[in-house]
Amino acid sequence: MAFRPLGDRVLVRRVEEEEKTRGGIIIPDTAKEKPQEGEVIAVGPGARDENGKVQALDVKAGDRILFGKWSGTEVKLEGQDLLIMKESDILGVLEPEAARAAA
Repeated sequence: MAFRPLGDRVLVRRVEEEEKTRGGIIIPDTAKEKPQEGEVIAVGPGARDENGKVQALDVKAGDRILFGKWSGTEVKLEGQDLLIMKESDILGVLEPEAARAAA
């Protein structure tokens, strides 16, 4: 993708939730809330502090994250619905299953 976020901004693709409940009931699109989980596609270089030094971001491309319900700005790039948000809008990074099992 030919897009690079600036500053402490992050480009995120929402991770779609299951369309069925555990009981097998199919949830229509109109009844679904937008997921608050996503995958980081690209990150900016980081924010500058008072001295002009760049502070690197804690997230990187490929991380799965949780973010606030009203976080980010929705954009459409190359036919994909994506979000651009500040790193401060990210609530946390989800660890992969393998990392949790080893801990």
